[in-house]
Amino acid sequence: MVGEIHRLRDKSGETEKITINVGFVDLGHIDLLVREGFYSNRTDFIRTALRNQLASHADAVKQSIVRHTLELGLRRYSRGDLEAVKAAGGKLRIQVIGLATIAEDVTPELALATISSITVLGALRASGAVKAALIDRIG
Repeated sequence: MVGEIHRLRDKSGETEKITINVGFVDLGHIDLLVREGFYSNRTDFIRTALRNQLASHADAVKQSIVRHTLELGLRRYSRGDLEAVKAAGGKLRIQVIGLATIAEDVTPELALATISSITVLGALRASGAVKAALIDRIG
């Protein structure tokens, strides 16, 4: 069976802040490249380096996405979505690379009744109560 990549829409301006430790010599090299005009700032250098690394591993990433049937991009689950799943007697297995959002008006009880597992490589946004209720289902 051939798998499919389910690409979701990207939303510009959605980012997640991360912190990295860089050695002084590496930082000096970055600053030198910035000063010489190769990059506008340190962040520009780091983003470019990340994108280059992701591009160099693009085939492996695509194969893994297909193998694990992951959705790629932004995926939002509304209260209506979950109520429809509940009415149909189903359960969701959420698997996203990017950002998964569970709407603020979703109750912990509704989330427990409709979500069997959550795997997010990126970021999960949900109320604290929903995250607490689903803690044993988040992997």
